[in-house]
Amino acid sequence: MQKKLRVGILGATGMVGQRFIQVLHDHEWFDIKVIAASPNSKGKTYAEAVEGRWLLDEEIPANVRDMKLHDVNDVSGIADEVDFVFSAVNMTKDEIKAIEEAYAKSETPVVSNNSAHRWTPDVPMIIPEINPEHAEVIHAQRKRLGTSRGFIAVKPNCSIQSYAPAFAAWREYEPYEAIVTTYQAISGAGKNFKTWPEMVGNVIPFIGGEEEKSEKEPLRIFGHIEGGEIVPAKEPVISAQCVRIPVLYGHTAAAFVKFRKAPQSKEVLIEKLNNFKGVPQEVGLPTAPKQFIKYFEEDNRPQVALDVNYERGMGVTIGRLRPDNIYDWKFIGLSHNTLRGAAGGAVECAELLVSQKYIEPKE
Repeated sequence: MQKKLRVGILGATGMVGQRFIQVLHDHEWFDIKVIAASPNSKGKTYAEAVEGRWLLDEEIPANVRDMKLHDVNDVSGIADEVDFVFSAVNMTKDEIKAIEEAYAKSETPVVSNNSAHRWTPDVPMIIPEINPEHAEVIHAQRKRLGTSRGFIAVKPNCSIQSYAPAFAAWREYEPYEAIVTTYQAISGAGKNFKTWPEMVGNVIPFIGGEEEKSEKEPLRIFGHIEGGEIVPAKEPVISAQCVRIPVLYGHTAAAFVKFRKAPQSKEVLIEKLNNFKGVPQEVGLPTAPKQFIKYFEEDNRPQVALDVNYERGMGVTIGRLRPDNIYDWKFIGLSHNTLRGAAGGAVECAELLVSQKYIEPKE
């Protein structure tokens, strides 16, 4: 790419916004031009706005520290300065829907980490390695919005990243039923142990809205486009439980799956995992992992402490694949929830949309 695209980050001061800052500050294709947050932060430097609530281990990147924050509601002003925006705003669902559509109608593409538009029928929800073809629905969305270059695309919930890629790698065996329990890090709630001390040594067996997302969002990922809308797949039918555990980063899943077509062997299933790749690997997108899924033979892997940062946090690790006496097979999966699951996944999605010419410079 000869000239970097100008990027805005909406909701730049929250945990996901902070991760966007960290992922994008030296990106090959994208240059942070605008950072925006609530009206209360307008005019503050980024360092001032996040003082005492910077949640990442890494320091605030030097090229962002002194940038002044915009009011996220200044749609036209921000649209004039950027080619597209990432959205991680902390608002109600209705407010998020409205502001993301406002940016899209200003001819500014929106790549969102939020859940508000995940079930809008003509908004693609993309894991780039699995369903890049869903971007084609953008043409129908643009007709509805009356735009020529503006649109909204979203990434799915962080909880599905640790098991849905395995189902995708095994689709030829037609997985039709699954039980999944996810053990989710506290950063998924936008917190660390300093801001959520009650989680030290604790387990909470409930995360609001998470089980429905974990059951339904993979079906939309595995769906198809029909009549200008994404039609979700009917299988695999998933039953999920979601548990909050005292881990900072990393969502772990224990999954059980039934197949219509019996795999030849465990070795074949592992081979399918290790060799699974998609457009990001084929075209070499900047944040894409070289190997999307890695299988560990050791009985005690994957582990959060050892494996959550696999492929810079953009890869998925799987282990303990074995036959089950009720379901056909069971396994453990792990993914980094704020990288692959949130900001990093959204950045890779934007890279895909650039490679497909849906996002282009305004000038």
